[in-house]
Parts: sequence; structure tokens; C-alpha cells
Amino acid sequence: MKAVIPVAGIGTRLRPHTHTQPKALVPVAGKPILGHIIDSLIKGGVHDFIFIIGYLGNKIEEYITSQYIDNALIKADFVIQEPRKGTAHALLFAKDLLKEEEEFLVMLGDTVITVDLEAFIASENSVLGVKKVDRPGMFGVVELNTEGQVKRLIEKPKIPKSNLALVGIYKINDAALFIEAIDWLIKEENIKTHGEYQLTDALMYMVEKGHKITVQNVENWYDCGKKESLLEANAILLNDPKYHDIAHSFEKTIIIPPVSIGENCTIKNSIIGPNVAIGDNALVSSSIIKNTIIGAYSELKNAVLHESIIGNDSSMIGLTESLNIGDNTEINFMGEQNESDS
Repeated sequence: MKAVIPVAGIGTRLRPHTHTQPKALVPVAGKPILGHIIDSLIKGGVHDFIFIIGYLGNKIEEYITSQYIDNALIKADFVIQEPRKGTAHALLFAKDLLKEEEEFLVMLGDTVITVDLEAFIASENSVLGVKKVDRPGMFGVVELNTEGQVKRLIEKPKIPKSNLALVGIYKINDAALFIEAIDWLIKEENIKTHGEYQLTDALMYMVEKGHKITVQNVENWYDCGKKESLLEANAILLNDPKYHDIAHSFEKTIIIPPVSIGENCTIKNSIIGPNVAIGDNALVSSSIIKNTIIGAYSELKNAVLHESIIGNDSSMIGLTESLNIGDNTEINFMGEQNESDS
């Protein structure tokens, strides 16, 4: 089975981090969001991928090639979505690669999900991943009939009639009908919802044609397109037992698991954790850090941080705060040293 992963978005809600890298490559729990997605699909038996790239797509292609294709873990095709006009529009660019498929999987490239993937793929019907939410009007929403089948899908309804939100994973078991649906939506009728061609509208076309679609509840779902949910996903993913037993030899440092510490890091006189992920080659000294993601090659001194995201190759000296700092940033809260302090 092929898995299609749209990763063309700009990621405006994760600024400033997405000024220099695509949203799918923002790190969480020691690896990019996209890495967690691909690893979960490989574990579920998927090894054939289509990536729909756009903004900074060369970086995504380089990451996938070096980490997965060169290591013979997956096969992959890359297609470019330009311009970007929504999720259904993204899938339009993959249709030539799907024409010979009977079924395929779609998983959005900015979403971390825990689900029984084998059961999801094994379903005899098309199936949508869902989760009950408190504010369904912010999401694509599914309404079910009395038999538990999808009767209606609507994108961000003003008056939701269901609290079942689509979480960004879909199994389609009739590729030909799906291609017909997106062609109808975009090329024939030019139907946009909230200014974009929505996957919910294409799926609704299939329902109206009599196609049977069911749902499967997911265990956890984190839309990693914003700071708060990214940090929440980081904490959940760090609950893996491998992050709890950390052997270290950092000078005068206390590690409070779970934490993920990259290679070649220098840490001294600090308290790290819980729920901290530090990228490779970072330098941390005289700091207290919890519930935070720190990028590779960053330097922190005399900092007290919580609920923060620090980009790659950043420098920060002297702070007690919650921050969201992009790549290649330098902040010094200690001021210039006096000659007497030198």
C-alpha cells in the first residue's frame, strides 16, 4: 500500500521556526515531526510513499533521502504542489501515481497520531481517523448514521452537529472514485470551502456516490502546527521507556527523565527535565530547563526555561521566561560585561 503525505505547507502558525525550515522538519522528541510519521507507517508495514512537497521542499527531499531512501527503508516519489490551494488540491498532484492503486493511505505531514495502524489498514472499507474534541468548529467534522457509517463531512462548520473531528489520517479503498472526486471538485465544479479545495468535500462526493466510509478513533492526536501542541506532543512522545533511563556524564548536572539529548552535547551545572529534547551539538551551562525543545548547535547560558522552543544554531544568555525563538538567533539578557568583570 502507498502512503501519501502532503508536506507542502508554509507553517505560518509555527513562525519563526518555519522561516528557515518546513514545518514537517521541526524537531519533536529528538527527531523531525515527519520522521515520527514515517517511522510509525514503516512499523505498520508501509514502505511505499508519495510526498507532496512545496515550501522548502528540497530540504524535505534531502532529509527523506538521507534518512530513509539511502538506507533502503522506503521507496518514495516526490511531487510538487504549486500553488497551494488546500488538501484536496495537494492530492490532485499525486493522482497519476495513484491511478494503478486499488487503495492508499493519506496522512497529513504535521500531525502526530497514535493509532492501531494495522487495524486501520486492514479495514475492508475506507476509514477515517477521528477523535472527540471540545471545539469541533475548528476542524473537519464527521457525522455518522445509525449504522456508524459516515453520512456527512463538513470543514469547520459554524454550527457543528458532531464532535468527531478528522485527525489527518485516511484510508481510501477506491482510488479511482477518489480521483474522480477531486477532479469533480477542482476541475469541474471549482468548489472551495473557506477559500481552499478541501479533502472533506472530496470525501463527501464519495459518500454521495454511495461509497461506504467508516471511522476509527485514535488514541492520541497532536496537530504540531502550533507551539502549544508541539510541546504537548514532545512530552507524550518522550514517555517512551527509552527516554526514561538516560546514562550521562555531564558535569554537575541533574537529569530528570524523560529527556532526549542529541549527540556531542556539552551540558554542565544544570538541571534538565522533565520533557526536554535537546538537539545535537548543543551547549547548555548553568541553566534550569523543563518542558522545552532546544535545536541543534544552540548555546544556552544562565537560563531558566519552561514551555519554550529554541531553534537551531541559536544563542541565549541569561533569562527566566517562556520563549519561542527561531533558528540563527542570538539573545543576551546579561548585557555587555564591564571591563572589571572580564
